Amino acid sequence: MCALGAAVCFGTATVLQAVAARAAAEPGGAQGGGADAALLLRALRQWRYLAGLALDGLGFLLQIAALRSLPIYAVGAALASSLAVTAVSAARLLRVRLSGTEWAAVGVVCAGLAMLGLASGTEGGRDGSTALKWSMLAAALAVLALGGVAGRLPERGRALLLGLGAGLGFGVVEVTVRLIDSLGPAALFTNPASYALVLGGGAAFLLLTSALQRGSVTTATAGMVIGETIGPAAIGVVWLGDRTREGLSWLAVLGFAVAVAGALALARFGEAPAATTTDGTAVAGTAPDGATADGAAVAGAEAAERG
Repeated sequence: MCALGAAVCFGTATVLQAVAARAAAEPGGAQGGGADAALLLRALRQWRYLAGLALDGLGFLLQIAALRSLPIYAVGAALASSLAVTAVSAARLLRVRLSGTEWAAVGVVCAGLAMLGLASGTEGGRDGSTALKWSMLAAALAVLALGGVAGRLPERGRALLLGLGAGLGFGVVEVTVRLIDSLGPAALFTNPASYALVLGGGAAFLLLTSALQRGSVTTATAGMVIGETIGPAAIGVVWLGDRTREGLSWLAVLGFAVAVAGALALARFGEAPAATTTDGTAVAGTAPDGATADGAAVAGAEAAERG
C-alpha cells in the first residue's frame, strides 16, 4: 500500500510540475540545452510546482516505508505505475483524452503489480558493502554530469536522456535507503550513502524539471521509469539479497516485466492525436495530429498565467 501510495503521489506530481515548468520557461521561448538551475528557481514560484513537491515529499516517505519491508524490485515496479497515474492525471489536468489502448496499458500495469504482490518476499538481509556505498555516490555524481551531456543532443533526445538521468538519480535514492542502517549523526556523516541519497535525489529533481520543460511529459517519464527500475532491482537481487517467495521467482520476473512494459506502452501511446473538424483544423482544447500533450500543457499554463 505504501509503494502504490507513493506511485499515486509521484504520478500526480509529475503532471503538476510539467505545467509549472512550462509556465516558468523564459519569455519568448528561450531555453538552454541541458539541466537548468534557473528554470528550477523560476518553477519554485509556481503553486503547482510547490504542490507537486509536497506530493513528492509524501511519496518519498511512503517509498522509504515500502523499501524497509519489500525488495527493491517490487517497490521499483510499483513506482513504475506512476506513469499510469501520470496518464490518467494528464487526461484531467491537461485535457488529454485517453484511448482504449492506454486504458488497456493501465490494466496491464495493474496485472503486473498484482503478480509482483503475490510473488515478492521480504527485503534482503545482506548489508551493503562499503564499495557499493561509494559506487552509489559515484553514480549520483554521474547523474549530474548526464545533465550536461543531454544539452548537446537534438531536441527529441533531450527529454528522454534527462528523464533517464532523473530515473537513475531516483534509483540511487532507492538503493541508498537500504544502505543507511543508523540515523545517528556520526553514522550519517561518515556514510557515503547519506551523501549519495541527497545528491542523487537533488540531481534527479533538477534533471526531471528540465526534462519536463524540454519535451514530452510521457517521454521524460518513460526514461525515468527505465532508470529507476531495472538497475536498482538488479542491485537488490545481486548485492542486497532480495528474494521472492519460494517457487514464485518466475511470477516475480513476469510481473516485473509486465508492469514495466505496460508503463512503457503508456509512454509510447500516451499522446493520442486530436479530433479535427471537416476543414482539417484541430478542435479547440486539443493538439493537432502528431503533436504531443505538451501543447495542452503550454496552453493550460499560459491560460493560468493570464488568469
